[in-house]
Amino acid sequence: MSAPAGLPPRPAAAAAFSPGGPGSSLEAAAPASGAPRCQNGGIDSSQPVHSVSQNVPFTKPGVGTSASSAVMSSVRSPAPSLSSKPLSSPSVTQSPELALQEGMQYGGYVNNQASSAPAPLSSSSDDEEEDEEDEEAALDSSSTTSSASPVLNNYDALEGGGYPETHSVTSSPVPSPSVLQASKASKPFGYGYPALQPGYQNATPPTPVQPSSTGHHPGFQQYPQQYPGVNQLSSSLGGLSLQHSQQPESLRPVNLTHDRNILPVSSVPAPVPNLNSDLRKLNCSPDSFRCTLTNIPQTQALLNKAKLPLGLLLHPFRDLTVKYLTSQLPVITSSTIVRCRSCRTYINPFVSFIDQRRWKCNLCYRVNDVPEEFMYNPLTRSYGEPHKRPEVQNSTVEFIASSDYMLRPPQPAVYLFVLDVSHNAVEAGYLTILCQSLLENLDKLPGDSRTRIGFITFDSTVQFYNLQEGLSQPQMLIVSDIDDIFLPTPDSLLVNLHESKELIKDLLNALPNMFTNTRETHSALGPALQAAFKLMSPTGGRISVFQTQLPSLGAGLLHSREDPNQRSSTKVVQHLGPATDFYKKLALDCSGQQTAVDLFLLSSQYSDLASLACMSKYSAGCIYYYPSFHHSHNPAQAEKLQKDLKRYLTRKIGFEAVMRIRCTKGLSIHTFHGNFFVRSTDLLSLANVNPDAGFAVQMSIEESLTDTSLVCFQTALLYTSSKGERRIRVHTLCLPVVSSLSDVYAGADVQAIVCLLANMAVDRSVSSSLADARDALINAVVDSLAAYMSTASNLQQSMLIAPNSLKLFPLYILALLKQKAFRTGTSTRLDDRVYAMCQMKSQPLVHLMKMIHPNLYRIDKLTDESTIHVNDRVVPQPPLQKLSAEKLTREGAFLMDCGSVFYLWIGKNCDNNFIKDVLGYPNYASVPQKMMQLPEVDTPSSERTRSFISWLRDSRPLSPVLQVIKDENPAKTDFFQHLIEDRTEAAFSYYEFLLNIQQQICK
Repeated sequence: MSAPAGLPPRPAAAAAFSPGGPGSSLEAAAPASGAPRCQNGGIDSSQPVHSVSQNVPFTKPGVGTSASSAVMSSVRSPAPSLSSKPLSSPSVTQSPELALQEGMQYGGYVNNQASSAPAPLSSSSDDEEEDEEDEEAALDSSSTTSSASPVLNNYDALEGGGYPETHSVTSSPVPSPSVLQASKASKPFGYGYPALQPGYQNATPPTPVQPSSTGHHPGFQQYPQQYPGVNQLSSSLGGLSLQHSQQPESLRPVNLTHDRNILPVSSVPAPVPNLNSDLRKLNCSPDSFRCTLTNIPQTQALLNKAKLPLGLLLHPFRDLTVKYLTSQLPVITSSTIVRCRSCRTYINPFVSFIDQRRWKCNLCYRVNDVPEEFMYNPLTRSYGEPHKRPEVQNSTVEFIASSDYMLRPPQPAVYLFVLDVSHNAVEAGYLTILCQSLLENLDKLPGDSRTRIGFITFDSTVQFYNLQEGLSQPQMLIVSDIDDIFLPTPDSLLVNLHESKELIKDLLNALPNMFTNTRETHSALGPALQAAFKLMSPTGGRISVFQTQLPSLGAGLLHSREDPNQRSSTKVVQHLGPATDFYKKLALDCSGQQTAVDLFLLSSQYSDLASLACMSKYSAGCIYYYPSFHHSHNPAQAEKLQKDLKRYLTRKIGFEAVMRIRCTKGLSIHTFHGNFFVRSTDLLSLANVNPDAGFAVQMSIEESLTDTSLVCFQTALLYTSSKGERRIRVHTLCLPVVSSLSDVYAGADVQAIVCLLANMAVDRSVSSSLADARDALINAVVDSLAAYMSTASNLQQSMLIAPNSLKLFPLYILALLKQKAFRTGTSTRLDDRVYAMCQMKSQPLVHLMKMIHPNLYRIDKLTDESTIHVNDRVVPQPPLQKLSAEKLTREGAFLMDCGSVFYLWIGKNCDNNFIKDVLGYPNYASVPQKMMQLPEVDTPSSERTRSFISWLRDSRPLSPVLQVIKDENPAKTDFFQHLIEDRTEAAFSYYEFLLNIQQQICK
């Protein structure tokens, strides 16, 4: 069988997946030296201000690296892998500051492989530097009354820090370049991250790991000692070996080429870790914290054999208080936040209580004292039962932090809108939708009495708006010198929302018509962003940028790089990376001033999203994209903007945030994925954090885990709420350790694996090539299934066998290869492809999986059988259908859930009763082309259909747009491109893909 053009047979040295890629985290491994800042800080209009790009010493990001990859290479021949090797690309360089900072700290532990002092955090003045360090350093002192550790004066101390009693990080002199070279060379894998947690070498050795007779665990009192590290206790502790018991369902062999109906009837649930029931109840929800392997291999060698990536998928700030969630978030206001004195882990359900007065850390095994205040339980009003405190009964908690966790008084919520008002923008008509949405939601913007707001518009000049209380109407101030942008009245451009509300409303009512007759076609986006940075620097906050075309004037101007003739290319796809570093530098400046930049790109033509996206990637912002946007010609996009804005303007927001991920001794994190700035090797700076942001991390096993039966991961997100409270949200996940290969496969989480590989493949596409990334994705399937089949006995070579846990792996990878981010041979606009890649890097798992593999349901025959009851509503539960045209019938109606859009496909011969009862039209011919809402018809069919769609909508924060599709509808192409099991001119069908995989394995 000949291979379609887009999916060539595997070359002799094709790319195989390892746990990171050359340059595996493009935005993840940003400079560890802190965000450079404009030296002028909050700048007054009397000073001439040079462009930001000229003003900031900038270091390119380092790249997370690992030699001991989790998936090494092809099982047949050496291959370039998606491992964490440093990029050889000349675009990635390393400054001395970066080299120093990368060697400084890891996992909250002081790295003694590099000489100690951190490099300067930014290009700001010494005074600014000290202020920030003092604020961040104060965090360490508040942790617990039992800790008297010295203050660590660097960013790493923001949310905790290393081993304070063994090193004072600020005490050592800055090493010379020769020392830097030596320390750099000594690292076992690349220059990005230290190989292990050397702080353990500095700390007092942990107490012997023999069981203690006084051991006590809060979750289940019958087990004497939680982490003895002795093998005979492994089964009672939940690390149950699967070899000696009945084979679990997850290991049932599935013949993929023979069994064509592998799709479950309902959504694929997250696998439940093989823990005892008490630990299972206490464990973190998979919606917040998920690992690619729910059984952690004892050694890196075992992980290498499995050919599967080890990593975490995080959704740390997800909504926990919305209508469709039943879980509650315990909020703890105690003045004592109990943390391990060594590794700074927050006390959690998986620690061990030696007795009432001592607890053992589940990450570094240090024994800590229980503070006196922690002995009292405010819930039960009892004394002497620390193991019943809410911190020890819940794996997700939120602390109200004291002033010790602040650098400065909590910032107010500050929102700045930067709006394109060129002819292109006015023609598109987005201003009317935006201003109307703002008027409707002005009182719902998260914040308090201090909330501030401002507006900047731009075309070939930059326009500011004086909204100072007391003016009779808004005052427009125009700055035409875009090469030397300045703030005309710095004190009246960001105003108190409540004091100036009437002026703000007047401006929002006037804006859509102010530029109606404009002939300005140019776009000075760069200068407008420079002005926004100056305006926001004193406080920090959120900049929302609305752009409709390529920036054409001033700093950051861009030229078209897309060749429309290459959109269907099966060969090289170029220009996936930025054309200039202007937007990245600006983002790093913003991040250093606690400002995030969110981008709304509403374009009708190529706008170089690859370059523009950097403003959000590196400042912890988010990206929205509306191709072919027009308020009347494209009602689907107009409605999507409206719905997105309602969510965007009213959702929860966290300001000046940092996030750190800790893990059990022996494990290490080496690459991050998402939108953020890496402050130090394990501390992510998030100027803003929102509930729709997802993150991923890659991990490796640095030391054997034979002395423990369980490992834990903890993420701590420190942020300022919109009400001005400093809060810390903590999630803790516990997983068993296993020693056999079959146990590793039994615990594979196929959706988490695919989402992690998608992140890695995006990095590979940008750092190497799209073809290389595609090969690596295919080889991830080939290698893992080949490794599994080599361990199973009595398998015929003519069969392609997968364990039940991985039976969907080839299907999901094929879906990924046909997704806009990675497909070839199908016409794909460059901005569409880049946006899909941005989504891969920033979406939580649950949303990303719907992008990769949508859910398809037949809905013209919904019945009251197999229903569920939700809030007095009966919701039908139709089974999932294969994504194949063979499942579509002209007599039916099918709903495809792609996450952000619902397609309702109506067959030509669909029953007229369904069309009349549900769509409100007499027959197929009368259904309009651009139908986007279902009418409320008082019929059982209509109620069932609307109930089902409402239930799907309620399961996510963003309300998807509904598009009714007939055979003549242009959107039909989008619908059919999601039928990934079918063959196209450029890509295999699912069955052909399986045969190709089998052929590769048998080579």
